[in-house]
Amino acid sequence: MPFGYLGTTPNQQLKNSGVFSVEEALQVQKDGSWGGSLELIEEQTFSSTVAVVDFTTIKESKYDVHYMTLSNMKSAGDNQESCNIQLYESGTLETAGVYQIGANNISTISGLENYERRTTSADKINLNFGAGNTGGEQEEGYLYFYNLGNSSKYSYVTGQFVGLNNDGKIWISIGGAMLPQASVVDGIRVLKNTGDYAGFNIKLYGIKQWVT
Repeated sequence: MPFGYLGTTPNQQLKNSGVFSVEEALQVQKDGSWGGSLELIEEQTFSSTVAVVDFTTIKESKYDVHYMTLSNMKSAGDNQESCNIQLYESGTLETAGVYQIGANNISTISGLENYERRTTSADKINLNFGAGNTGGEQEEGYLYFYNLGNSSKYSYVTGQFVGLNNDGKIWISIGGAMLPQASVVDGIRVLKNTGDYAGFNIKLYGIKQWVT
């Protein structure tokens, strides 16, 4: 089925003949061929006591941008960090102090109102403070991953989070990180800094690229 295009015809993956109608645009989105659309690769939800959550089929050869949502991230203990990240390179988990991080945490926690995280030797990616473990005390946020399947590029991560500590005080974080090794990243581990999870819902998506 040819789809519409206006102006100079680019090197596009769909044949075009004019302008996209609303119906055509909806069909392309439904087919998953529309640039910027999301494909859910995997969802994992808390069902039993665990300390790590692994995503080992991430379609890294298909997508050069991945999007992860982390919801209802609950810790079994107070103020434990629940949204740490480590990356698998060709099936091997990178646990050495090679990750570089830059993040800013703003909070109502005394002494940590404006806290910067800066390191070139972290053994995991962590942009956040920890959360409490009662009521609505949890972490919520998202991460973008770039170049995971490209063996000639470094892997980059950006993200933003919000949470409540054990005193019910809010914090927010925004930042980024890098694995400064040109390698194929074919898996993502979400982990705590200590202890176990008491709840989580994590979804990993691939983002389709615009073809020009």
